[in-house]
Amino acid sequence: VQLQAYGGGLVQSGGSLRLSCTASRRTFNSYAVGWFRQAPGKEREFVASISGSGVTTHYADSVKGRFTISRDSAKITVYLQMNSLKREDAAVYSCAADTLVIPDTAPVRDYEYDYWGQGTQVTVSS
Repeated sequence: VQLQAYGGGLVQSGGSLRLSCTASRRTFNSYAVGWFRQAPGKEREFVASISGSGVTTHYADSVKGRFTISRDSAKITVYLQMNSLKREDAAVYSCAADTLVIPDTAPVRDYEYDYWGQGTQVTVSS
């Protein structure tokens, strides 16, 4: 499964961006998908995840209430809507798919994901 993440860019603090993660196969619609980010000098951290059904979602505490993960099966795409962006949200954001289909689960650990897309840079200016 090839994943492609895009939608990053430069935004002012308080602004919004929507990231997209698309895949090359419709089987992607069955997979849980996670978004992770990594800032310079820091470890990769979990941001949000969504189950294949879309029923289950998880968020890191740092983004709850500001970020929303969703998916559109027709477009084979998972979105990460990011609102009220802060400087500390700046990082390279990557999406990943978990091909072990367990209904209504959305892993939060990066080692549970086996396919990764390239990252997209999010820069937040003050």
